[in-house]
Amino acid sequence: MSTNTGVKTILILAANPLSTSRLRLDQEVREIEEGLQRAPQGGQFRLVQKWAVRSRDLYRAILEHQPQIVHFCGHGEASDGIVLEDDNGQPTLVEKEALSKLFKLFAVKGGVECVVLNACYSQLQAEAISQYIKHVIGMNHSIGDRAAIAL
Repeated sequence: MSTNTGVKTILILAANPLSTSRLRLDQEVREIEEGLQRAPQGGQFRLVQKWAVRSRDLYRAILEHQPQIVHFCGHGEASDGIVLEDDNGQPTLVEKEALSKLFKLFAVKGGVECVVLNACYSQLQAEAISQYIKHVIGMNHSIGDRAAIAL
């Protein structure tokens, strides 16, 4: 939970299940960290990272850290959802309806202001979330690892 008044929390949720293609999520997160360090307003943000995210971790992490910005990095499967991990490190899908309900809950609490879904084909999930969160970014096609890192 953020205790510094005026400091916004960015919650990074990363998932790259064992049987999916390897992503350089560590490099993506490093770019975010370094960008914040270089930015004049970088001190206004606190970065929290959660790795190997499972479905139940989404709710817990948002509840625990009360972020204003949620950044998911990993795989997406078009209309099937974003890809998280199960308890064995295997892929499990979180469908847009489940994501939408989750962010509806946190929109009511007034905490989450922005969601970034840095995953292939995450546009449908972004559209569903945007009913409740004002600023949402999703991808409308496949995105390569380099492009994801650059984002």
